[in-house]
Amino acid sequence: MKTNTTLVINPKGGAGKTTVATSLASYFAVHHVPAAILDYDPQGSSLNWLKLRQPHAPRIHAANGAPQKSGLRSIGMHVPANVRQLVIDAPAGASGLLLQELLSRAHCILVPVQPSPIDIHATANFVRDLLVGGRLRARNIRLAIVANRVRRASPVYQPLERFLASLSLPFLARLSDSEVYVEAAETGRGIFDMEPSAASAEREQFMPIVEWVDPECATRAQSKVIELSRPAWLVRSSRFV
Repeated sequence: MKTNTTLVINPKGGAGKTTVATSLASYFAVHHVPAAILDYDPQGSSLNWLKLRQPHAPRIHAANGAPQKSGLRSIGMHVPANVRQLVIDAPAGASGLLLQELLSRAHCILVPVQPSPIDIHATANFVRDLLVGGRLRARNIRLAIVANRVRRASPVYQPLERFLASLSLPFLARLSDSEVYVEAAETGRGIFDMEPSAASAEREQFMPIVEWVDPECATRAQSKVIELSRPAWLVRSSRFV
């Protein structure tokens, strides 16, 4: 079985790439799909999140793709052969050879975008450049957009939606500007690690992303995503709080 690789990328910083990457990886880990995060961002936000995870949490392998002073980047980039879902957290402003490297690994691309005219304009230009380059079509790489940190239904997305519709590209989901994501980031958990009652709305919003990345997840989603019981690892760890 081959590894499916999802590249989470946006030309601007602060778009919520790490939120999308860690949430996606947490879904697969909770559902016993071997998962890894390859963090190319020098800030290492995803790697820091992984370090915060509790010992009993479903395992997500950490790989570091950011340039190192030692020049030994390849050692930290190792991804175990058994990993089935690899999520790449890309740095802001990736271009040139780095962008080519990221695209060469990807099977699908998620582009999170915040609801501001500047972010939407930058995202539209980035998507256009990717398509004009022909690399996505040549390698049959799928691409979709995720609206991130949405406070309310806003017409500000309409120009982007029209642009995507003209290219037959999906606008997958709208993720709310929720404190649940803040709590998850601070504790090394994903929304699928948390108690269902604490993150039910966030899970529901995120599921179209999971199903697009991994169409085979439909059965798992129906049976386990909105389960009423607490994850076993969370029950065990809470005894020591």
